Amino acid sequence: MTNDSVVLADADGRPCGTADREAVHGFDTPLHFAFSCHLVADGRILMTRRALSKRSWPGVWTNSFCGHPRPGEDVVDAVHRYAVRELGIEVADVRCVLPDFRYRAVDASGIVENEICPVFVARPLATPRPAPDEVAEHVWADVADVWSLVERTPWSVSPWFVEQVRQLPNGHDGSVHETHPAMSRASNA
Repeated sequence: MTNDSVVLADADGRPCGTADREAVHGFDTPLHFAFSCHLVADGRILMTRRALSKRSWPGVWTNSFCGHPRPGEDVVDAVHRYAVRELGIEVADVRCVLPDFRYRAVDASGIVENEICPVFVARPLATPRPAPDEVAEHVWADVADVWSLVERTPWSVSPWFVEQVRQLPNGHDGSVHETHPAMSRASNA
């Protein structure tokens, strides 16, 4: 096992072991803990396109970054660690906006994501310098435009991002504007 382990979860969401991060995602992925983070600044959200070399959902547009807390690691500490690892930046004002988010999705190749995945928003402290093995492209987009895109063409972004947008307040009906409560607090912090 490497030093990059994930925490496995039972059906009730309780920790029940660990597994190597690289080995855990496959055709029968066990439920495990993760997180998603949306970087927001000036009414815009950082969208990233997953590297083409990624095992699951290669080349798919999604939220700013995702990751897994290590055994014994606080999830907010994991958010900070992954911001540096994937985007090459520090973040501030990290806030959980969907503490109970959980999803299971299968990509076109059959790889399964099966995660208890609280969703955070944060503010970037620098210009992103993404790691090419994590991010193929990135763009800052108006929050309202992204929410509208998800409503109109959910197939164009990752399934977890679609569900996150739908579960955020006002996100389910495409009526999100720059004053979206979860996003505006992060961008104005």
